[in-house]
Amino acid sequence: MLRVPDRLVAGVFEPLWDLYEGSRRLRTLRQLERSQWWDRERLEALRSQRLRELVTDAAATSPFYAKRFAEAGIDPQRVQSIEDLRSLPLLTKADVRSELARILSTEYRQENLVGAKTGGSTGEALRVFCDRAGVEIRAAAALRADIWSGWRLGQPVAAVWGNPSRPRTFKHRLRGWLKDRVFCLDTMKIDEAAIERFVADWRSWRPGLLYGHAHSLYILAEALRARGIALRPPGIVATSMMLIRPERKVIEEVFGVPVTDRYGCEEVSLIACECEQHRGLHLNAEHAYVEFLRDDGAACAPGEDGRIVVTELVNRGMPMIRYEVGDRGVPSDRPCACGRAMPLMESLTGRTADFLVAMDGSRVAGVSLIERTLTRFAGIRQMQLIQDRHGAAGVNLVPAEGWNEQVRAELIAELRSHLGAGFAIEVREVPSIALERSGKYRFAICRIAEHP
Repeated sequence: MLRVPDRLVAGVFEPLWDLYEGSRRLRTLRQLERSQWWDRERLEALRSQRLRELVTDAAATSPFYAKRFAEAGIDPQRVQSIEDLRSLPLLTKADVRSELARILSTEYRQENLVGAKTGGSTGEALRVFCDRAGVEIRAAAALRADIWSGWRLGQPVAAVWGNPSRPRTFKHRLRGWLKDRVFCLDTMKIDEAAIERFVADWRSWRPGLLYGHAHSLYILAEALRARGIALRPPGIVATSMMLIRPERKVIEEVFGVPVTDRYGCEEVSLIACECEQHRGLHLNAEHAYVEFLRDDGAACAPGEDGRIVVTELVNRGMPMIRYEVGDRGVPSDRPCACGRAMPLMESLTGRTADFLVAMDGSRVAGVSLIERTLTRFAGIRQMQLIQDRHGAAGVNLVPAEGWNEQVRAELIAELRSHLGAGFAIEVREVPSIALERSGKYRFAICRIAEHP
C-alpha cells in the first residue's frame, strides 16, 4: 500500500478526521501545549476551577457521591483544592465493583459511555466507563506525552503490545491507513517469524515512535541485539508496567535513544510522564490531582514512598474522586529543568499487590528486589518473584551466560538479607517467564490472602 507522507497526515487527515467525528482531541492538544508552560499559580487556578466543577456535578448527578459528600460534611460549592476533600473516604476497587450503577452520572445513558475492563491479571476484573468528551481529552494528553519523547503528530507508531486490536471494518482500515498508522508486534507470540515481520514493517513504515509494555520493549531489544539488527526511532515510550533500570539500559543501548517512561491506568488514563529531561515524571496536572498517602492516610512528604490516589478532572460520566489506584510512588517538590511547572513524581515504586511480606511482617517492594539483583549479579536474564505463603517465595529465573551455583547461592543470600534469615527461597530455572493474559509481565506476585 502506498505510504502517505507524514506531513499530509498531520496537516490534513488528522484534523479532517477530528472534524468528521466532532472530536475535541487536537483542539485540546493545542491547549495542553500552551498550558504546560504556565506558571504554578495559573495552573493551580485552572485545577481548582475544574475540581470545583467536578465535585459539584458529581454531587448533583451521582447518587454515590451525593451520599458520600453529605456523610463527610463536604459542601461541593466550597471546594477550592484537593485539601478540602481530605475527609472524603478513598474510592476503592471494591467500591467500583459493588457501587458502579450508583457512581455513574444520571446525566448519561450507560450505553453512550465508553466502557473498559481492567484488573483481570490481579483478580476480579473491574469495569469502568468514561464519557466521550473525556475520552478525547485523555487522548490529547497521551499525544502530548508522545511528543515529549521525540515523536511528531502524523508519524507512524510501532507498538509492542499484547492482543492488539485488528481493523474490523472498512472505516477502521481507512483510519489505520490515513491517520493512526500503527503496526504491532504481538507480545503473546514473539518468535522468529514475528520479529521478521515487525522489522519488515518498520523499514516500510519508518515509525516516529516505538511504544509498548516496558518489559516487552526489553524483550524486543534483546532479540534485535542477538540478531545484529539496528532500528532507530526518534522516540520510545514505555508504559503499562514498571520500567526498571537494568532493562531501561538495554533498551536505550539497542535503540540509541532515551526511553520516555509513562504511567497511567485504564481507570483514570494518563497519570504522569517523563519529559525530555528524564528526571522524574510530570503529573498530568491539567487533568488530575494526584495524592501520595502514607498507610495511615496522612500525606507523604517529598521523597517519601506512598499510596497513589487520583482524582480525575475530565470524566463526568463516571467521576473518579480520590480513587486508590493500587500503586505506590514517590512525590517530589523540586522544579524540573525543562521549565514546566507541572509537579513531579520522582518514581513509581510498584503495585501494592507486588510487595512481598518479609519474615517480620514488613513489606518489601518486589520490583526493587528484582532491580537490585539484576544490577548486582551476572548470569540472570529475567527474574520473577512469587509468594504464595508467609516465609517463602519462589524465583522463576531465565539464566544467561555466567549463571552458576555460586551465583545461585549469592542470589538467595541477597534476597534473605531483605526478607529475613529464615526465609525459604526456591530458585526455578525456566526457559521463559509467562505473560499475563493482557500480554504484560509481572516482576513480583504476592498471593497471600491477608496481604493489603
